[in-house]
Amino acid sequence: MRNPVLIVFFVLLIAIVVVAQTKPQVQNVPARYTSAASGKEMYNSYCASCHGMTGKGDGPAASAMKSPVPDLTMLTKSHGGTFPALQVKQSIEGDTEVAAHGSKDMPVWGPVFSRMSQQSTGEIQQRLHNLTDYVESLQAK
Repeated sequence: MRNPVLIVFFVLLIAIVVVAQTKPQVQNVPARYTSAASGKEMYNSYCASCHGMTGKGDGPAASAMKSPVPDLTMLTKSHGGTFPALQVKQSIEGDTEVAAHGSKDMPVWGPVFSRMSQQSTGEIQQRLHNLTDYVESLQAK
């Protein structure tokens, strides 16, 4: 005769294992408008879901990514003490492939900023500059 408690235990154990192995799904939603003047506002709206509020790669959507989300606070340290501003700007804009982003897990913000700024080159550049500056402000001391 089978023990019903033992059967329930094994069913629950299997369910726990299945749930633990399931990655959360990232929901794609349209980017909300932010001020081009605030790098922090843009970061919080567009970057923090993956990179985390402090840039350490621990945002709520990070566990759903195929590759680990980079710790943005270590960019200066990993580049010999110099913040790689051009590389960061190009990564945000989508001008360069970033190996850690795999198959473009990271959204390319250049076209989004272009639409948001109604093709205004000055405003697009202001967005990229201020967001890059904000990422620089997150660097580990």
